[in-house]
Amino acid sequence: MPDLELRGKVAIVTGATRKRGLGRAIALCLAQGGADVVVTGSGLKPGYEIPSDERDSGWRGADDVAEEVKAFGVRGLAMAVDVTSSAAVQRLVDETAAKLGRIDILVNNATFARGNDRVPLQELDDDLWRRIVDVNLTGTMLCCKYVSRQMIRQGTGGSIISISSAAAVKAPPTVSAYAASKAGIHALNAVLAAELGPHGITANVIAPGVLDTARVDVLREDGRWKQRLAVVPMGRPGTPEEVGELVRYLCGPHARWISGDVFLMTGGEVRRAAD
Repeated sequence: MPDLELRGKVAIVTGATRKRGLGRAIALCLAQGGADVVVTGSGLKPGYEIPSDERDSGWRGADDVAEEVKAFGVRGLAMAVDVTSSAAVQRLVDETAAKLGRIDILVNNATFARGNDRVPLQELDDDLWRRIVDVNLTGTMLCCKYVSRQMIRQGTGGSIISISSAAAVKAPPTVSAYAASKAGIHALNAVLAAELGPHGITANVIAPGVLDTARVDVLREDGRWKQRLAVVPMGRPGTPEEVGELVRYLCGPHARWISGDVFLMTGGEVRRAAD
């Protein structure tokens, strides 16, 4: 178990409902570090099917994650939040501050469910584009906006981590809405780092490649799993826990001079060229 370097901190992790999801792993890693954690979800998106293992086990989403958080001896809360709603995000901030006393960490993990957007741009539904951008980019912006206001009022700094995707850098075919919305998070983060730095608030992005979560079950069903992993130099998917450990570090005391950066976690699949 890591040192309790986050003891006394309060974190919000959005999009933490899936049993085999990244949000759950991040929330539990922060709780292991001693942070109190608020986890959010907005319920199932239209057309999203609950993974069979979750359905059969009676998994309750964010409520179960909050209970797991408490098992580490810290406080855990679950809230239903539509991150595309200014009013809903403001309520999240107000309730967290009222019940837990403060907000020190924000992890923007809520994202639109993988679905029928994976088509060439010429075939992409206009309303679906807008919805993906609204959830992935506008939702991140709203959470950053209202949480950073609270952090500034507190006057003790803070950490904002936004989960993007290697697709924002690699930009493969048929992911135009997803890749564009995630790339927008990179630009937003750069602005936040400049604006919030004087307040002692860091802002960073983690852009994972393929992770072993319920989100990629469709690749297993279609027999594309081996093909997908064949382009990963390390030959395996990342784990949600590996991403969670980086989140924990970036929120901790040893990362207070790291801000405005994008951390690729892709097993070597996406690499920056040398200058």
